[in-house]
Amino acid sequence: MNPTRTPWRKRWLPSPPLSVTVFCFWLLMNDAVTVGHALMALVLALAIPPFAARLDREFARIGRLGGVPRMAGVLALDIVRSNIVVALQVLGPERNITPGFIWVPLDIANIHGIAALTSIITLTPGTVSSSLSADRRHLLVHVLNLKDPDEVIRQIKARYEAPLMEIFP
Repeated sequence: MNPTRTPWRKRWLPSPPLSVTVFCFWLLMNDAVTVGHALMALVLALAIPPFAARLDREFARIGRLGGVPRMAGVLALDIVRSNIVVALQVLGPERNITPGFIWVPLDIANIHGIAALTSIITLTPGTVSSSLSADRRHLLVHVLNLKDPDEVIRQIKARYEAPLMEIFP
Protein backbone atom coordinates (compact mmCIF):
# COMPACT_ATOMS: atom_id res chain seq x y z
CA MET A 1 0.00 0.00 0.00
CA ASN A 2 1.22 3.50 -0.82
CA PRO A 3 1.97 5.27 2.51
CA THR A 4 1.09 8.70 1.08
CA ARG A 5 -2.45 7.68 0.17
CA THR A 6 -5.17 7.77 2.77
CA PRO A 7 -7.06 4.48 3.10
CA TRP A 8 -10.59 4.67 1.70
CA ARG A 9 -12.07 3.99 5.15
CA LYS A 10 -10.38 7.07 6.61
CA ARG A 11 -11.37 9.18 3.62
CA TRP A 12 -15.04 8.19 3.66
CA LEU A 13 -15.42 7.64 7.39
CA PRO A 14 -12.84 9.86 9.13
CA SER A 15 -14.69 9.84 12.46
CA PRO A 16 -16.99 6.90 13.20
CA PRO A 17 -18.13 8.48 16.53
CA LEU A 18 -19.16 11.66 14.68
CA SER A 19 -21.00 9.60 12.07
CA VAL A 20 -22.90 7.70 14.76
CA THR A 21 -23.70 10.98 16.53
CA VAL A 22 -25.00 12.62 13.34
CA PHE A 23 -27.07 9.53 12.54
CA CYS A 24 -28.62 9.39 16.02
CA PHE A 25 -29.28 13.14 16.25
CA TRP A 26 -30.98 13.17 12.88
CA LEU A 27 -33.31 10.41 13.99
CA LEU A 28 -33.95 12.13 17.33
CA MET A 29 -34.84 15.41 15.60
CA ASN A 30 -37.63 13.75 13.65
CA ASP A 31 -40.95 12.78 15.14
CA ALA A 32 -40.86 9.24 13.76
CA VAL A 33 -38.27 6.72 12.68
CA THR A 34 -39.03 5.78 9.10
CA VAL A 35 -37.00 4.26 6.31
CA GLY A 36 -36.74 7.70 4.69
CA HIS A 37 -35.47 9.31 7.89
CA ALA A 38 -32.99 6.49 8.42
CA LEU A 39 -31.68 6.83 4.85
CA MET A 40 -31.34 10.59 5.24
CA ALA A 41 -29.53 10.06 8.56
CA LEU A 42 -27.16 7.64 6.84
CA VAL A 43 -26.45 10.08 4.01
CA LEU A 44 -25.73 12.87 6.52
CA ALA A 45 -23.65 10.55 8.71
CA LEU A 46 -21.47 9.75 5.69
CA ALA A 47 -21.40 13.29 4.19
CA ILE A 48 -20.75 15.54 7.20
CA PRO A 49 -17.64 13.97 8.83
CA PRO A 50 -15.37 14.32 5.75
CA PHE A 51 -16.15 18.05 5.66
CA ALA A 52 -15.73 18.40 9.42
CA ALA A 53 -12.34 16.67 9.21
CA ARG A 54 -11.11 19.46 6.91
CA LEU A 55 -11.89 22.19 9.42
CA ASP A 56 -8.91 23.72 11.14
CA ARG A 57 -9.34 22.77 14.77
CA GLU A 58 -7.51 24.34 17.63
CA PHE A 59 -7.20 21.87 20.47
CA ALA A 60 -7.33 23.04 24.07
CA ARG A 61 -4.06 23.27 25.93
CA ILE A 62 -4.67 22.90 29.63
CA GLY A 63 -2.17 24.24 32.14
CA ARG A 64 -2.54 24.29 35.90
CA LEU A 65 -5.97 23.26 37.14
CA GLY A 66 -5.19 24.27 40.72
CA GLY A 67 -6.71 27.71 40.14
CA VAL A 68 -10.09 26.37 38.99
CA PRO A 69 -11.69 26.06 42.47
CA ARG A 70 -10.54 29.55 43.45
CA MET A 71 -11.77 30.98 40.16
CA ALA A 72 -15.14 29.22 40.59
CA GLY A 73 -15.44 30.75 44.06
CA VAL A 74 -14.58 34.24 42.77
CA LEU A 75 -17.09 33.84 39.95
CA ALA A 76 -19.85 32.62 42.29
CA LEU A 77 -19.24 35.56 44.64
CA ASP A 78 -19.18 38.02 41.73
CA ILE A 79 -22.45 36.65 40.34
CA VAL A 80 -24.18 37.08 43.71
CA ARG A 81 -22.76 40.60 44.18
CA SER A 82 -23.60 41.61 40.62
CA ASN A 83 -27.18 40.35 40.99
CA ILE A 84 -27.65 42.59 44.02
CA VAL A 85 -26.03 45.60 42.34
CA VAL A 86 -28.02 45.16 39.12
CA ALA A 87 -31.28 44.72 41.06
CA LEU A 88 -30.64 47.94 42.98
CA GLN A 89 -29.75 49.77 39.75
CA VAL A 90 -32.82 48.54 37.90
CA LEU A 91 -35.15 49.32 40.81
CA GLY A 92 -33.54 52.73 41.41
CA PRO A 93 -33.74 55.90 39.33
CA GLU A 94 -33.06 55.31 35.65
CA ARG A 95 -30.87 58.42 35.43
CA ASN A 96 -28.28 56.67 37.65
CA ILE A 97 -27.65 53.97 35.03
CA THR A 98 -24.98 54.77 32.44
CA PRO A 99 -24.70 51.86 30.01
CA GLY A 100 -21.84 51.67 27.56
CA PHE A 101 -19.44 49.56 25.55
CA ILE A 102 -15.73 49.11 26.25
CA TRP A 103 -12.98 47.32 24.38
CA VAL A 104 -11.02 45.10 26.77
CA PRO A 105 -7.45 44.44 25.55
CA LEU A 106 -6.67 40.74 25.87
CA ASP A 107 -3.40 39.18 26.94
CA ILE A 108 -4.82 35.65 26.76
CA ALA A 109 -4.25 34.08 23.34
CA ASN A 110 -5.73 30.60 23.79
CA ILE A 111 -9.12 30.59 22.04
CA HIS A 112 -10.56 28.23 24.65
CA GLY A 113 -9.49 30.62 27.39
CA ILE A 114 -11.05 33.50 25.46
CA ALA A 115 -14.28 31.50 25.14
CA ALA A 116 -14.25 30.86 28.89
CA LEU A 117 -13.63 34.57 29.54
CA THR A 118 -16.51 35.64 27.31
CA SER A 119 -18.81 33.15 29.04
CA ILE A 120 -17.76 34.34 32.50
CA ILE A 121 -18.33 37.97 31.55
CA THR A 122 -21.77 37.16 30.17
CA LEU A 123 -22.67 35.04 33.23
CA THR A 124 -21.94 37.99 35.51
CA PRO A 125 -25.05 40.21 35.66
CA GLY A 126 -24.53 43.70 34.29
CA THR A 127 -21.99 42.70 31.64
CA VAL A 128 -22.29 40.99 28.28
CA SER A 129 -19.54 39.95 25.87
CA SER A 130 -20.50 41.38 22.50
CA SER A 131 -17.69 40.86 20.01
CA LEU A 132 -14.17 39.57 19.61
CA SER A 133 -11.85 41.43 17.27
CA ALA A 134 -10.60 39.52 14.23
CA ASP A 135 -7.07 39.39 15.66
CA ARG A 136 -8.42 38.05 19.02
CA ARG A 137 -6.68 40.87 20.89
CA HIS A 138 -9.74 42.88 22.01
CA LEU A 139 -13.11 41.94 23.45
CA LEU A 140 -16.09 44.28 23.20
CA VAL A 141 -18.09 44.24 26.44
CA HIS A 142 -21.40 45.95 27.19
CA VAL A 143 -21.61 47.19 30.77
CA LEU A 144 -24.95 48.15 32.33
CA ASN A 145 -23.46 50.86 34.53
CA LEU A 146 -20.20 52.10 33.04
CA LYS A 147 -18.90 54.85 35.31
CA ASP A 148 -15.19 53.99 35.25
CA PRO A 149 -14.16 52.03 32.12
CA ASP A 150 -10.56 51.60 33.32
CA GLU A 151 -11.75 50.03 36.59
CA VAL A 152 -14.02 47.58 34.75
CA ILE A 153 -11.13 46.57 32.47
CA ARG A 154 -8.79 46.21 35.47
CA GLN A 155 -11.28 43.97 37.30
CA ILE A 156 -11.94 41.76 34.26
CA LYS A 157 -8.22 41.31 33.69
CA ALA A 158 -7.34 40.68 37.36
CA ARG A 159 -10.32 38.58 38.45
CA TYR A 160 -10.90 36.51 35.31
CA GLU A 161 -8.28 36.82 32.59
CA ALA A 162 -5.19 36.30 34.78
CA PRO A 163 -6.46 33.05 36.35
CA LEU A 164 -7.68 31.82 32.96
CA MET A 165 -4.20 32.37 31.53
CA GLU A 166 -2.87 29.86 34.08
CA ILE A 167 -5.59 27.35 33.18
CA PHE A 168 -5.29 27.90 29.41
CA PRO A 169 -1.63 28.79 28.69
